Amino acid sequence: MGVETTLPNRKDNNKVLHPSPEETNSISKSRKSRRRHRKMSPVQKLYETCKAVFSLCGAGIIPSSEDIQKLCSVLDAMRPVDFGLSPELPYERLTTAGRTPPITYLHLFECDKFSMGIFCLPPSGVIPLHNHPGMTVFSKLLFGTMHIKSYDWVVDAPEKTPTIENQQPTTENQNPAIENQKPTPENPIPSQVNAVAPPATRLAKVKVDADFTAPCDTKILYPADGGNMHCFTAVTACAVLDVLGPPYCDPDGRHCQYYLDIPFSQFTVDGVSVPEEEKEGYAWLQEIEKPDELAFVGALYSGPQIQEN
Repeated sequence: MGVETTLPNRKDNNKVLHPSPEETNSISKSRKSRRRHRKMSPVQKLYETCKAVFSLCGAGIIPSSEDIQKLCSVLDAMRPVDFGLSPELPYERLTTAGRTPPITYLHLFECDKFSMGIFCLPPSGVIPLHNHPGMTVFSKLLFGTMHIKSYDWVVDAPEKTPTIENQQPTTENQNPAIENQKPTPENPIPSQVNAVAPPATRLAKVKVDADFTAPCDTKILYPADGGNMHCFTAVTACAVLDVLGPPYCDPDGRHCQYYLDIPFSQFTVDGVSVPEEEKEGYAWLQEIEKPDELAFVGALYSGPQIQEN
């Protein structure tokens, strides 16, 4: 059986075809979408990705593994130039008097679903040990070298509270000067024999304790895993981009808490034992007030702006 190959009528062949109004509108929208996609800055792309990833999330709700991978791929590709940053900026250097300047915070965006900001740390700058209650946090080191130490709670370990009094050292053998001594980051507890953990102290396991140098992969912590309590120490001038979902929210009681980490061997607690070779991987975390020496200074973000939609 043959296939018909006759040409169309010559009169019909001379017709000029015009797209319908609906087709014209569709073509126009498609072109605008392609132009917008081509011109989208990395910062705008980060915002759009976060908006999609955290749209259905809340306190304690973790994005899907696909969404986590999607956001990590965007963050992993980001560089300091995307935000107009460099190690030569004034807040990355020591002052003329040799004093360490405060940590600078550049606010990018915040809504009830997520927040984005950049912490710029001078050499030796420290963000002390703190937590992220109910939050999934993505940290991307943009430049420099930073030491990160993080912990997760040991789930089955007992929490030490003031109700246990029979283990307190007797005042008969206790030095009054030591008894009245308060813990500090440099001297977490007084030197006592068979000391007992102070109130609100819990056992935690070290998750990360290492230096990281940019460029490196994005670090993720989860509400109850991945190092929810962490400390940043700048080995060199560095900047870290933090994406938090959801952000800290005082009305929900999810404010930031600070901790002292105390060596595991410092205390003895009934029912808690760790093999000798593993003790370095554990510590007691004692909740404290925000350290007086901690100072953040807000600075105007001057990089590419976010267009909300």
